[in-house]
Amino acid sequence: MWDREGRAFSMYKRMPSRDHSAVFDVEENSALSQKNMDVQTTDPSWWLSFPHVVVSTLASFLFGYHLGFVVVNEPLESISLDLNFSGNTLAEGLVVSTCLGGALIGCLFSGWIADGVGRRRAFQLCALPMIIGASLSATTKTLAGMLIGRFLVGTGMGLGPSVVALYVTEVSPASVRGTYGSFIQIASCLGLMGALFIGIPIKGIVGWWRICFWVSTIPAGFLAFAMIFCAESPHWLYKQGRSAEAEAEFERLLGGSHVKFAMAELTKLDRGDEADTVKLSELLYGRHFRVVYIGSILFALQQLSGINAVFYFSSSVFKSAGVPSDVANVLIGVANLLGSIIAMLLMDKLGRKMLLLWSFFGMAISMLLQVAAANTYVSGFASLYLSVGGMLMFVFTFALGAGPVPSLLLPEIFPSRIRAEAVAFCMSVYWVFNFFVGLLFLGINSRLSYGDTECSHETASNDVIRCAFLYADSGFSMAECKI
Repeated sequence: MWDREGRAFSMYKRMPSRDHSAVFDVEENSALSQKNMDVQTTDPSWWLSFPHVVVSTLASFLFGYHLGFVVVNEPLESISLDLNFSGNTLAEGLVVSTCLGGALIGCLFSGWIADGVGRRRAFQLCALPMIIGASLSATTKTLAGMLIGRFLVGTGMGLGPSVVALYVTEVSPASVRGTYGSFIQIASCLGLMGALFIGIPIKGIVGWWRICFWVSTIPAGFLAFAMIFCAESPHWLYKQGRSAEAEAEFERLLGGSHVKFAMAELTKLDRGDEADTVKLSELLYGRHFRVVYIGSILFALQQLSGINAVFYFSSSVFKSAGVPSDVANVLIGVANLLGSIIAMLLMDKLGRKMLLLWSFFGMAISMLLQVAAANTYVSGFASLYLSVGGMLMFVFTFALGAGPVPSLLLPEIFPSRIRAEAVAFCMSVYWVFNFFVGLLFLGINSRLSYGDTECSHETASNDVIRCAFLYADSGFSMAECKI
C-alpha cells in the first residue's frame, strides 16, 4: 500500500504545470484515493453514457446513408438520366469519387478540428456541410451542382467517423467500450439499409432521388441540435486544463462514485504530455511511427479486401450473376447488419484481435467460393448459389471484425496527446483507397469479365489475410504501442 502511495506521489510531482486545478492534496486525500481504487470492483452503469453514444453514432448513420444512396446503381442511374450524363462511366464515377475526395479532406483535418473546438462542436461542424450539400444536391439541375453538393457532403462524411471513434472511446465505460464501438458499424449498416429502402420507389417516381437527399437533412439537423445536450469528452477537457469540467462530465457519464477513479486513470494516462500542437512530422517518423503505421495498414487492408466495391456497385455484379438488384441489395444489408450485431456481442468477450483474424480468414474463404462460382466447370444454379452465397458470406465476415475493429482499436492504442490527429491520419488512408475504388471500379468492371473481377478480389483478399497474420504475430502489445 505504501509503495502504491509513493508511486501516486511521484505521479503527482510529474503532472504538467498547465493543470494545477487537477492536483488534489495527496497528503489529505491519499487514503481516500486508495479506498476508491480498492472499491472499484463494480463497473459503471452503462445506461448513463448510452444516450450520448447513440446520438454520436448519428454521424455514422449519415455516413452509411450517403455512401449507400448515391453509389447504389438504381439511384445513380436515375440521377444520371435526370442530369443528362447517362452512360458516361467517368461522370458516374465522379459523382461517387467527388464525395470520397471531400471525405478525404474532411478526414485529414478532423483530428485538429476535434482537438481545437472539442468533440461536440466537431459533430456540429460535421452536420453543417451535410445539410448544405444534401440541399444543393436535391435542388440541382446540372452535373456540376451535383458534384459540388456531393463534395460538401463528403467533407462532413470524412469528419464524422474520426470524431465518433474518438468520442465513443472517450465517453464509454471500459467494460462496454467494445460493445459501444460496434454501435458505429451498426449505425453505418442502418444508414446503408435506410438508403436502400428509401430508394425503392426511385424507378417508379420521377425525381424521387431528390426526396432521398432531403430526407438526409433530418438526422443531420437532429445531430447538430442534440449535441448541445450531450456530454463533452472528459479526456478533451482534461487535455485543455479544465479538470473541474472533466469531473462533472465523468459524473454524467459514469456516476458520482466512479469520478475519482476515472480522474486518477486519466492522470495516469496523461503521463505529463505537453499541450502543444501535434505536428504531422511526429506521426510520420519518430517514437509514434510504429503504431501509426499499424493503424494505417489496418485501414488500407480493409479497403484492399474489396468491401466497398461490393457496397458501391453490388447491383452490377449481381446482375451479371442473374440476381435482381433489389433483392441483392436487401440481402447485403441484412448480412452486414447481422454480422455487426454478432460483433457487438462478442467484441468485449473475445477481444479485438481474435475477431479481426477470423474476419479476414472468412473473407478469404468467401472469395474462394466466388472464384469457384466463376469457374467454367461450374454452371447453372450451382454457380448462382456459390456466387451469391460467397458475396453474402464476404459481407457477413467483414462485419464481424474487419469493419468495426479498426475504428475502435486505434483510439485505444494511441497515446492521448496524439490520439485525434493519429486517428485522422490513419482514416485518411482509408479514404484514399476508397476514392480510387469509387472512381475506377465501374470502368474496370466493364472491361473485365465477371470471373476476372472476382479473381482480382480473391488475390486482394489473400494479401489481406497474410498481412493480418503478420500483424497478429508481430508481438506488439497495447502497452508497447503506447510508447
